[in-house]
Amino acid sequence: MTTETGGPAFPAPAGVSHITEQGMTLRDYFAAKAMQGLLSNPKLQNEILKQGGCHSGWIEISAWAFADEMLKARAT
Repeated sequence: MTTETGGPAFPAPAGVSHITEQGMTLRDYFAAKAMQGLLSNPKLQNEILKQGGCHSGWIEISAWAFADEMLKARAT
């Protein structure tokens, strides 16, 4: 895993100085979108149910891995 966050996902417009919190990072946003995509797959949903739910952590690990790859792709 990387410590690179990609900066804020929704940065404040230039010249706006009163915003002190930037919210989620771009890495968080990418991971959330990746997890959304993974969980929207009906075959994957059935597999999760067969295993008794999301307890192994592989979905979360995969989502963060996709996010890290997206950040790498943006840097090139």
